[in-house]
Amino acid sequence: MKKIRMVALSFISVFSLTQLAWAKVPGVPAGVDGATKGIVAVSHPAAAQVGRDILAKGGNAVDAAAGIQLALNVAEPYMSGIGGGGFMMIYLKDRNKITVIDSRETAPANVTADMFLQADGQPIPFEERHTSGQAVGVPGTLLGVAEALEQYGTWELADVLAPAIELAEKGVRVNWVTADYIAKSRAKLEKHKTAAQVFLPEGRPLEEGQMLVQPDLAKTLKLIRDEGPDAFYKGEIGRALVKEVQRTGGNMTMDDLRAYQVKEREPVRGMFRGYEVISMSPPSSGGLTMIQILKLMEGYDNQKDGFGSEAYLHHLIEANHLAYADRAAYMADEDVYPVPKQGLLHDDYIKERRKLIDDNRANANITAGDPWKYDTGQKPAVALKMLDSSPVKQTTHFAVMDKWGNLVSYTTTIEDVFGSGVMVPGYGFMLNNELTDFDAVPGGVNQVEPGKRPRSSMTPTIVLKDGQPFLAVGSPGGSTIIASVSQTILNVIDHGMNIEDAIRAPRIFSSSYPNVSWEAGIDQDVILQLMAKGHVFAEQPAEIGNVQAIVYDFETGRMYGGADNTREGTVLGVDAIAYTAAEPEEVPYEPGEPFAVSVNGQTYPFLPEQKLIVDGIAYVQAKKLLLGLGQSSADFRADAITVRGIAYLPVKKVAEKLGYTVTWDDSERVIELKK
Repeated sequence: MKKIRMVALSFISVFSLTQLAWAKVPGVPAGVDGATKGIVAVSHPAAAQVGRDILAKGGNAVDAAAGIQLALNVAEPYMSGIGGGGFMMIYLKDRNKITVIDSRETAPANVTADMFLQADGQPIPFEERHTSGQAVGVPGTLLGVAEALEQYGTWELADVLAPAIELAEKGVRVNWVTADYIAKSRAKLEKHKTAAQVFLPEGRPLEEGQMLVQPDLAKTLKLIRDEGPDAFYKGEIGRALVKEVQRTGGNMTMDDLRAYQVKEREPVRGMFRGYEVISMSPPSSGGLTMIQILKLMEGYDNQKDGFGSEAYLHHLIEANHLAYADRAAYMADEDVYPVPKQGLLHDDYIKERRKLIDDNRANANITAGDPWKYDTGQKPAVALKMLDSSPVKQTTHFAVMDKWGNLVSYTTTIEDVFGSGVMVPGYGFMLNNELTDFDAVPGGVNQVEPGKRPRSSMTPTIVLKDGQPFLAVGSPGGSTIIASVSQTILNVIDHGMNIEDAIRAPRIFSSSYPNVSWEAGIDQDVILQLMAKGHVFAEQPAEIGNVQAIVYDFETGRMYGGADNTREGTVLGVDAIAYTAAEPEEVPYEPGEPFAVSVNGQTYPFLPEQKLIVDGIAYVQAKKLLLGLGQSSADFRADAITVRGIAYLPVKKVAEKLGYTVTWDDSERVIELKK
């Protein structure tokens, strides 16, 4: 059954906001003894322990991050690993420098812009195109980790590999997250057979409590320990990788592996409420889009409106639509096409875009703006298109801080859950499906091209106060990453939440009009009010993202962490703080008995107890029905009946008075209102 986290909103209290206002550094939890010698926030406890141990033994934040990433390849092989790529953002305290190691996957040399099109010119369905060797990009994670260690670490690659090798040989306990993903991915794992032998031994999915032992992966990691990254990019491992990619439909060659290059990049920067927000630059769309959302929201008094209020969420949804429209049009690999980074964040452009937000209704006609008129760069000749989208992906994010004040915010991925489903036979690691992050339809700046990095949404971020870093944050979740990170920052800075509450607060996601995904905990009345404005909320909640973060109170020298409970998120300090998020409470979704109400094709989230049938007439609680239709009660008092002290209104009669056409679908038991 679907796991949906229960979220209590009691933390949005006047008392807690007042208490937090006393702290000069936002996000710091009250009454918690923070760490002083290093801390990690990771989505899996085994990998968190590896990072914590490296810090305790004198390693710096980069050493710990390398160890965590390699351990996650073992403990969380369905999310990231040496068959994928990512972005490691590093803050170096002694140099006062923030840089990014870009190990994003690249397209092989023999790709074409129309490689994901069918004969009729339509995109190959995502479920089909992402599970073949054709979807596999040239992996960069291993070389990225090695480069980070070489430039900014203090340990050798062989040393940070040791814990991962031990985990692979001895085994990792299957937690509820791993068991759930294996069960749901059975068909993908069986398609190419090799992965099924590891995760579905004897044809049965591994279950919670069993041990995941991976001797082939241990062999691979030992080869890398002994021979370095060349074993992967020039040697035995690479030859096996290329052979399997070609067997499953791709055309990657050893030349592609040998040609792969890690790139060190400057992050993007923007100001929000006096704080400097530093995030990932292209080829990721994450940083620019996230900062754009924050700057659009800066025009509203979010604290006054209140977290979870109708006004706040309406502005947030509309700001997301504006930013995501620009993302679709302008974001690409900047090594191939220029991106209007200055224009997208220019104050005048933000004001121009914010004018498109109507306080009273959803804007159904949002398109990309023209940031180039505020930018000094050269506009590309390629046509701009709103191209096909893919389902939400998965990834992993973690954060590390050492005792010297260095920080790492690292988002890493193999794209979809278990990537392409292709495991390299005899070597035990999954391969990404990253090429599906290119637009399947050619013609835009994110079309498939040789050697190019596909547009990403990964948003590793560091936020500074008075020039000093105090927050490292990020999330998995494909394009929802941007929404998760921006909302966590808004929760800390505008809503005064401590980092744990900021992470656990329910999130929304809406990249374009009108559909909105949402997490449990958002008030039903608010959802109905927003639906009356034209937003279309999903009928039931779903999980969005998996945020891990670190907060540093530089005034006291203490470190704090926050971990999401949509996985087994874990925060471990070297000298203080140790906890793992509990599994979310199971909340069954209740169907809309005794009938459902559909308005312009969208089912409204009325609960069963809010509906009744009297003498063959369908009624809904008056307050709920009128909120959903954007009406006041004064006009319909005469139509109401009272049951157990609660007023109900007849759906058909009220809707017809408001000009809706009303029909009844007897087979589905749905009242359909159309206007």
